[in-house]
Amino acid sequence: MDDRSRAGVRRTYETIGAHFSKTREHAWPEVEAFVADADGGGTALDLGCGNGRHAELLADVADRVVALDAGRALLTEARDRLGPGPYLVQGDATRLPLRDAAVDLAAYVATLHHLPSVEARRASLRELARTLAPGGRALVSAWSTAHDRFDAPADAETGFDTTLDWTLPDGETVPRFYHIYAPTEFRADVAAAGLALRSFEVSSGNCYAVVEPEGKGP
Repeated sequence: MDDRSRAGVRRTYETIGAHFSKTREHAWPEVEAFVADADGGGTALDLGCGNGRHAELLADVADRVVALDAGRALLTEARDRLGPGPYLVQGDATRLPLRDAAVDLAAYVATLHHLPSVEARRASLRELARTLAPGGRALVSAWSTAHDRFDAPADAETGFDTTLDWTLPDGETVPRFYHIYAPTEFRADVAAAGLALRSFEVSSGNCYAVVEPEGKGP
């Protein structure tokens, strides 16, 4: 069943979480490069942490890591992977349980595009801006219309919603919601949230932005 509500998206990952985790063993090179370039110490946030593969990287450089995901199934996988170190939180990306300016380093990777409304996506980016400390940085990514999977105009101003099936070992298929971002739209949503772009690129079909909170210089 194709349920594009936020509760429906969460149920999707509760259903596929254990199998999904087995296919997501390694960190993304873009996240590795971002973390390698970061200053050490402070508090790091893995927003939409999945099975914890990027929280694991953040733990190498930060004093504290908060790994947040909407689904219990993936947080269970993350706990098995990470052990007792990082703080694992089941929470809402649009209402982060963190105080203002609490985060020095954040990864928000392959999660924004699963929020099924423009209001939710923008709210989550505003929460990221609120929780980043002066001088803090985040890497934000989302699937792009530039991906060769999609037949979208190169100059598209807005993206589109779609679902892609996940096939479980027993052959059951579970639709996963995505908002596929046009690069112009992605940059606009980031800027509207109060995040300043330090760098932006489209690579391997994804938009990547390194951002900092606007008006919170170190």
